[in-house]
Amino acid sequence: MRSISALIACAFLLAPAAALADSRVFIVANQADGYGIDQCLARGERCGASAARAYCQSRDFAQATKYGRVDPDEITGAVPQGGSNKCGGHGCGEYVAITCQR
Repeated sequence: MRSISALIACAFLLAPAAALADSRVFIVANQADGYGIDQCLARGERCGASAARAYCQSRDFAQATKYGRVDPDEITGAVPQGGSNKCGGHGCGEYVAITCQR
């Protein structure tokens, strides 16, 4: 009886870890598109929820659990520094992190 109780307790402890294991954070360049979606995503506003969800669904994830601007200094090695691509528009050098979950 004790072993059954121990197994049930372990199952409850491991269930949340399994759910969290199937998520991924995507880093996307925040490019002004003229529609304002980029600012909705960068500010984490409700108006960006549809765009974030569509982004996740296009990558075979069910939902977006979190989205918002991320400081390029927080992205270790993922953002190229300098280069020949000179950005001159609004939102240049800004990035959005979208957390997707299955």
